Amino acid sequence: MADTTDFIAYFSIIPDPRVDRTKKHRLIDILFIAVCTVICGGETFTDMELFGEAKEEWLRTLLELPHGIPSHDTFGRVFSLLEPQAFGECFLRWSAALHEATKGEVIALDGKTLRHSFDNATGQSALHLVSAWASENGITLGQLKVDGKSNEITALPALLKLLDVKGCVVTMDAMGCQKELAGQIIQQGGDYVLCLKGNQGSLHEEGRYFFEEAKKMKFHDVPYRYHETVEKDHGRIETRRCWMVEETAIEWLAREDQWPGLASIAAIEAERRIGRKKTKEPRYFISSLRGNVKQLAEAARKHWAIENSLFWVLDVTMNEDQSRIRKDHAPENMALMRRLALNLIKKTKPRKTSVRGSIKKAGWDNSFLEAILVG
Repeated sequence: MADTTDFIAYFSIIPDPRVDRTKKHRLIDILFIAVCTVICGGETFTDMELFGEAKEEWLRTLLELPHGIPSHDTFGRVFSLLEPQAFGECFLRWSAALHEATKGEVIALDGKTLRHSFDNATGQSALHLVSAWASENGITLGQLKVDGKSNEITALPALLKLLDVKGCVVTMDAMGCQKELAGQIIQQGGDYVLCLKGNQGSLHEEGRYFFEEAKKMKFHDVPYRYHETVEKDHGRIETRRCWMVEETAIEWLAREDQWPGLASIAAIEAERRIGRKKTKEPRYFISSLRGNVKQLAEAARKHWAIENSLFWVLDVTMNEDQSRIRKDHAPENMALMRRLALNLIKKTKPRKTSVRGSIKKAGWDNSFLEAILVG
């Protein structure tokens, strides 16, 4: 029998947003049924009601359910009223308990828009979230909503502040390549690998020009470190080359507006061959890492894995982009519920079983669902 103690301990402290006369069902029962529904492939509030009715006998062995299974209207009302910050704080503490950080682990910060969360009738724009993803455990550590009148630059430092990144390598794409964020990562005891693009003024062009000239001269009088990997898969050959130049050779970056903790700059070239077709994609990075080009190259690569390991799964397996849930706080809370369910699945699923396979099995097999719930 599943032990729901941990789930109840972390999430029962969430303030109930309902007035007393409408508290027919316990909030923790509603949340528990909701996460079970999502684990088993449910997507809507109606799915939660149907799941509860189908699994009522099993649920009664775990929950009080004083007035039976809540209706879909109850689920919808609770998720639209529930304060996302309180829910998110509980999620953060719970994720930290699941997450076993290791020295040098990559924590990727990136943003995602829920395409169908907009509401033309109320003028509500599509919800955009920034998430923190732990590479070693493959789980989401936290998420924050991006204010509709702002962008990721304001949400990233707030999310970063909530995380323990000591001894870890934080990666961000070009939107997060900001001096303030680099300084915050260093202050919190972490390292960074930040992607350069045109939004850093001349820095991207200077980095590109530096490496292009250095390659032409075969790095004559430019000390550098090099790392290369080759992978073959289903007729595709991918070669990744990384050149890392440390601070002693990049004096041109030693300015008054020096990036906090800056120790190296890198060029990474991904070459893909499929049959006779060959493509090359160069990217440029700044980093606080020194002396380990392999670590830098792997950190840069693991950042892009968030697209396949988190965002792709949320969209393709959990249909996040197709969700029509739009009212009040419900889109943000349901996005967090999907990440909560995905964390539990990833912590439990057998190595050779896909997330989709685990979702199906959880719906069919109560014992497997119980195993997921206790992690």
